[in-house]
Amino acid sequence: MTRLPKGDYLTEEKSSNGNYTLKAYVTSGGATTGYAVRGELVYNKEKKSKTVYWNYRESAADIEWIDNDTVVINGHTLNIPNDKFDFRHN
Repeated sequence: MTRLPKGDYLTEEKSSNGNYTLKAYVTSGGATTGYAVRGELVYNKEKKSKTVYWNYRESAADIEWIDNDTVVINGHTLNIPNDKFDFRHN
């Protein structure tokens, strides 16, 4: 997931304890492929980030933090910081 396109910024939500921010971006592969959403987890205190979400045929992002370490993005639950969702492998 390190070679995915950055995309255009959509939205972001910060965890309730402020440790993480999940930023969502939409990408377009052009005329031959549909939109995809990329979710980037930002470690706020460490100033680093990584991609944790990649799903095809989406153009919007609904992000909800359930608790300090659990986030739901477009219906997919991730236990942060270890879980990832990549439609190509699920």
